Amino acid sequence: MIKISPKIILILVVIFFLITRLYKISEIPVSVYWDEASIGYNAYSIIQTGKDEWGDFLPLHLRAFGEFKLPVYVYSVVISEFVFGLNEFAVRIPAVLYSLGVVLVTYLLTKKIFDVKTALWSSFFVTIIPWFFIFSRTGYEATAGLMFYLLGIYLFLLYKRSALFIFIAVISFIISIYSYNSFRVIIPLTLIILGIYEAHNLLQNKNSWKVGVLSLIIFLVSWIPIYRLYVFDTGAIRAKAVAETKIENLFSNYFSHFSPNFLLIEGDKNLRSHIGYFGQLSLPIFIFFVIGLFEILKVRSKYRFLILSFLLISPIAATLTKESPHSLRAISAVPFISIIGAFGVIYSERFFKKESFFNIGLITICLLFFLNYLFNFSTEYPNKSSQDWQFAYKKIFARYKEDAPKTNKFIVSDEYGQPYIFALFYLKYDPEKFREEVVRSDVSDWGFSTVEQFNGFFFSKIPK
Repeated sequence: MIKISPKIILILVVIFFLITRLYKISEIPVSVYWDEASIGYNAYSIIQTGKDEWGDFLPLHLRAFGEFKLPVYVYSVVISEFVFGLNEFAVRIPAVLYSLGVVLVTYLLTKKIFDVKTALWSSFFVTIIPWFFIFSRTGYEATAGLMFYLLGIYLFLLYKRSALFIFIAVISFIISIYSYNSFRVIIPLTLIILGIYEAHNLLQNKNSWKVGVLSLIIFLVSWIPIYRLYVFDTGAIRAKAVAETKIENLFSNYFSHFSPNFLLIEGDKNLRSHIGYFGQLSLPIFIFFVIGLFEILKVRSKYRFLILSFLLISPIAATLTKESPHSLRAISAVPFISIIGAFGVIYSERFFKKESFFNIGLITICLLFFLNYLFNFSTEYPNKSSQDWQFAYKKIFARYKEDAPKTNKFIVSDEYGQPYIFALFYLKYDPEKFREEVVRSDVSDWGFSTVEQFNGFFFSKIPK
């Protein structure tokens, strides 16, 4: 049988990834949701005026609805909107590119720790794992955080080549914590784990520990704006509201992320995070994940346990919140589940005389499961999830935007939350004009602020 070069296989995985992510990316999901609209419009406002919707000049933390969006993804959308304009594609394409980065860095990290064959399987599993699919084709900030988080781990493990890699790794970690909030919880834990695992080698190399100390200082300094946000601004209100959970629920919240019900049967119940027909993992990935897990526990190895350690800390940020299990906040589990699953494949194939037939058969089965998922995503999911994606506001402002300016008073229900941002997004409303006209409500217990009106648009509860 003809052997295919690993580079060719990886290229095929990349092509398959891009096809499945770019397919109807502006149409499915059926609308941007409020965070996508906020990211898109604030990026548009920065392009037009250099300021966000609140009038802050090139902010590090964007106030948005009062929950303070992080800068990395927003400024990535600034670049894409500069090229493509204010639309769904421009908001979502950075997530596709960051997610492609996750696929490639997972390959590099696995190759560094194990071998090329395991690396190819891990990148393939990341591509087809249901947990990652929706996040990798919609405007979720977490994809940027995940890519830079993985890149930081990979670069750190290259420190034996040059101590400079420690510094570059820490810079990547800093970018990650300014991408998505969950990484502000798990990256300090990750650095502790890496420090423990590599302590002996780091201490023996004077350049490594000197660079390490300098990098740690820079890492700590990078937290000053975060500290100021939570101490001196309303960011703390939002954090407290999200993280408010009882101590006795912490263990159940944590282990719910590893339950068969979450992983295999129902998955995340939020239709913006999951299509609702499957678990977070397809059956083949789940089976080989379990096999790989048992093999890691049976054969003790430093770097196998390193991957397991990263998996075990992945749900901690989600555990602290009221909504658990939460696939988005625990998104860092995806590459490590894929790596362990790939390890399970490599372990299993030794029981087959013809490894090529085993590999072809398994790839075929995995693709059939994924294509079934993709079929449901393309056909039933758009209608089923339309309310979750706040499609009603798109209908109002995208389909009827020609009629909107003709009335003196345009009243929109806030039934689905933050309708004003959809008006701004779909009407491409002048940012300077909006800032002059806007009337906002007081900040809520969750730290949110809503827009009550601007230029004849009124947003309020409409009695049923």
